[in-house]
Amino acid sequence: MERNGNAGRADTNTRSDLFVSISGDDSGELIVDIQSKVEAFYGSSIRKSVTDALKVFGFQSGIVEVIDRGALPFVIRARLETALRRAGFKGDALVKRPRLKPQSTAKDRLRRSRLYLPGNEPKFMINAGLHDPDAIILDLEDSVHPEEKDSARLVVRNALAEVDFMGAERMVRINHFPLGLADLDEIIPESPDLILLPKIESATEVRQVQNRINKIQKSKRQDKVIWLLPILESALGIERAFEIASATDTVVALAMGLEDYTADLGVRKTREGKESLYARMRLVNAARAAGIQANDSVFSDVGDPEGLSACASRSRNMGYEGMGCIHPRQIQLIHEAYAPTSDEIGQAQEICTAFDAAESEGLSVVSLGSRMIDPPVVLRAKRLIENARKAGLIQ
Repeated sequence: MERNGNAGRADTNTRSDLFVSISGDDSGELIVDIQSKVEAFYGSSIRKSVTDALKVFGFQSGIVEVIDRGALPFVIRARLETALRRAGFKGDALVKRPRLKPQSTAKDRLRRSRLYLPGNEPKFMINAGLHDPDAIILDLEDSVHPEEKDSARLVVRNALAEVDFMGAERMVRINHFPLGLADLDEIIPESPDLILLPKIESATEVRQVQNRINKIQKSKRQDKVIWLLPILESALGIERAFEIASATDTVVALAMGLEDYTADLGVRKTREGKESLYARMRLVNAARAAGIQANDSVFSDVGDPEGLSACASRSRNMGYEGMGCIHPRQIQLIHEAYAPTSDEIGQAQEICTAFDAAESEGLSVVSLGSRMIDPPVVLRAKRLIENARKAGLIQ
């Protein structure tokens, strides 16, 4: 009886990927055919990856065809595992785990830019860290075709274990339930830094994810804190924003999902954003009340840098601390827009200096020139200075 499965891509435009076709039979003969432009250099390594994978999954008889388009080892293993699973074979995960135990990222770290990368496109992952985003989002949701969810899941899993993202926070956007829970089973053992939860409408959903993470980590004897970032994309989600923000102590931010939100309202998303002003401000207020960050939606027009800068500046003035991005060229503009100006930094330093001086003298009233400085102003100044330090703008 034949057992067939395939995975990956091998069209002429494909790079950093490969196509694998598995056809198991009872002939007793194993044929492995590998086609690669770099076979002279890496053919033996590719063949070893293939034969090792076949052994793990107990594939002993049949035909294996591999068309390589420059895939790195983490991709080769992911595609082989997908094809073998689709053919009905069972075996251990084909992932090379790092020796060093990953550490948790800081709960209040800078999250100005979150670069979305399609989870089934390894070519975008390899050098993503070079663009210096604050975070990389390996996306398993909207950017992945429904029939390729299983394949993308393994690519993302292996990328977490084997790709150096150069200091960027490693985020994964899972699918909504119930598929998202299956995503967690593969992803959590590789210790991502943060999980994005799409289309969240209740605290119960957040706690459901946290419970699943706890269960997986307990079974793997892991104790790293993995943060959660719910994305609010509906009218109901916005109305329950504070409940969601305070669902667990692992929630570090709320994010706005404007495309789905405006669709839920039945209105057109405009550049001015008047149709979503209430939702965006309610999200910021809920996040602040819960003591976490607010993160804005993406700006989808990659060819409009001026529009992006204006959008990000408005976003910062509304209280957001960062936003999603869909292209590396957006990262620097976002960082510039969310950065405090030199005048703002100078004024904040003056406020803090005046407050410290008054406090050392036992004064209950603080003034700076003709202005009275009250505690909320001082708190805002301290927060601005801290963000400037994190961004490397001051020592």
